[in-house]
Order: sequence, then C-alpha cells, then structure tokens
Amino acid sequence: MSDTDQLNNKIAIVTGGSSGYGIGIAKMLKRAGATVWISGRNENRLKKVSTELKIHYKVSDITSPEDWDGLIGTVIKEHGSLDILVNNAGNGVDIADITDQSDENIKHSIEVNLMGAIYGSKRAAKLMVPKKSGSIINISSICSVQAWPGWSVYSAAKAGLEQFSRALYVDMRPHQVRAMYITPSWGNTSFNKAADLPDFDAEIAQKVIQPDDLGKIVVDACTLPAHLVIPEMIVLPLVQEIVPY
Repeated sequence: MSDTDQLNNKIAIVTGGSSGYGIGIAKMLKRAGATVWISGRNENRLKKVSTELKIHYKVSDITSPEDWDGLIGTVIKEHGSLDILVNNAGNGVDIADITDQSDENIKHSIEVNLMGAIYGSKRAAKLMVPKKSGSIINISSICSVQAWPGWSVYSAAKAGLEQFSRALYVDMRPHQVRAMYITPSWGNTSFNKAADLPDFDAEIAQKVIQPDDLGKIVVDACTLPAHLVIPEMIVLPLVQEIVPY
C-alpha cells in the first residue's frame, strides 16, 4: 500500500482546519487518501484552504453543541460514516496574569481549548463504538505539563484535555476505538500572532514543528495496525530548551 492510499475510504474531520497545524493535518490526511472535512468560524479562510487542498469544509463553532450536531450531521449525510476526528482547534485567548484576565476570557479559553473537544469526542464516539473502529485524536500543548507566566488558564484547559483523553482512551479501548492525544510545543503556526506574542525569527521558525510535521504524525497514528494505539505523545523541536525538563 502506497503512502497515498493508506486511508482510502476513511472519512476525517479536522477542527481548526483553516490555519496552522489544522492545515498540515488536513493536507496529510488528504494525501494519505482520506476524505477530509475542515471546520472553523472563518468562512473565507476555510473556503481558501478547501479549494487549495481539494477538501470539504463547514463553518462551525466548536464551543457550540448545536454546531457540532450540524457538522457531524452533514458529514454523515454525505458519506454515511466518520472514521477520524482530530480535535485541533484551540486559542490562547488571553496570555496574561490571572489578575489581568476577564471572566469572559477565562470562560472562553476553557470552552475553546477543552469543552469543544469533549463535545466533538462524545459525538464521534457514538458513531465509532457501534462499528468498533475509529480514531479520535486530541491536539494538546506542552503548556499542559509546563508552567510559564501568563499561561495559567490555557494550561489548565490543555491539562484537562489530556486527562479527558486518558479517560476517553479507557472508555473506548473495549470497543476497539482509538483515543489519543498529541502534545506539541513550539510550532510554526499563527498561534503566536493570534495570542499577541512575539513571533519566531526566520531561522528558528524553520526549526520548530511545521504543520506538515504534525500532519504526518497524525497520519502515522491513524495508520497503525488496528490492534495498536499510541495513547499519548509529546513532540518537541530540538531547538527549544525547556529548563528544567
């Protein structure tokens, strides 16, 4: 089997698919043969990526259970199945000391970085358990296991996502459904800009995790033999020093 048909006849959803890691994940799943849907809130960006990669899209807010129902319903109506869900969407929202964060931003950070993946995983699991197959992959952050100034709420949400993923693995394992999470650190994405943080210089940007790199890891996780799973994985660029680690 070639690299371009490993996921033939598989249907995949990638949230946050119009930028950063989402584009790389969608691209590599498509390259491996999957039929890919991306979701997000910005229709213009979704449409642009959809056209470039020749994949499907649907405008959807992951913090809305109703939007999840609409997204999943559309995919099932079109294809009758869902095999892969990548909960990639996330947002720094407000990287600041807790005393400087609004209650509204705190709530939104928990919703977008944790609750959205829970809503999606619930709906995907309901489809995958009866057929005893499928993969749910949650994209976390190194902030879940490290503590840096200003990252308290985001870190708490991602730590919650990882614990949820562990428990989801336990729930899904008897049904032959794979649940896992990937914890990347520095990446060449739009995250820094969105979080109003300094960007990497050109040299460092080429040495951190690229969107396609993470996409390849997701494909590898989805193409393991059916009886195997990688429940958790941390991915670090060698250029990043974390002290202590």
